[in-house]
Amino acid sequence: MRLREARVDTAALLEEAIAFALDAVGPASTVSRHRPTPCPGWDLEALLRHAAGSLDALTEAATTGAVRLLPDAPPPADDPVAAFRDGAVRLAGVWTAADRGGRTITIGGCPLRAGVVAATGAIEIAVHGWDAAWAAGRPRPIPPGLATRLLRLAAGLVTADTRAGLFAPPVPVPPGAGPHERLLAHLGRDPDLRPPAA
Repeated sequence: MRLREARVDTAALLEEAIAFALDAVGPASTVSRHRPTPCPGWDLEALLRHAAGSLDALTEAATTGAVRLLPDAPPPADDPVAAFRDGAVRLAGVWTAADRGGRTITIGGCPLRAGVVAATGAIEIAVHGWDAAWAAGRPRPIPPGLATRLLRLAAGLVTADTRAGLFAPPVPVPPGAGPHERLLAHLGRDPDLRPPAA
């Protein structure tokens, strides 16, 4: 999969996705951890545990150049929102150096360019930030510039071959849909789905 990484500052993209997610996840600290999310079968706590595990894996990638195959989610945290925030801040602090010079990162024995790993992480972090805000009853759109860049990358990373078990099938959107709606739909989320009342 080619990402045209020379034209995409993936470290900056990852930092922008983290900034959005940190802001978006805020309202999740004031609601029940068992509220539903746009991800079928996952409540808010399960979503945040999964996202925290992803952040830990990306931090491991940045600091060691490899990622062990991690369990689906880390042990429950007393405060899953705080665990997500702490993981995001740690990742933002270590990724830039890892993304320099076309470094290779090995994930489960498969070597990938650091930019591909960062792009994948940026997509996941931003969208899970949106998921958490939705679950809290306060969905907020991913900013158009960020959503446009993430959608461009997601179109190459999340394909029919790579989607199985990770993302639901794409959701149709009207022709005039913006980048936020098209990104969510590409990743199997219905951008028009309304969260349950708080």
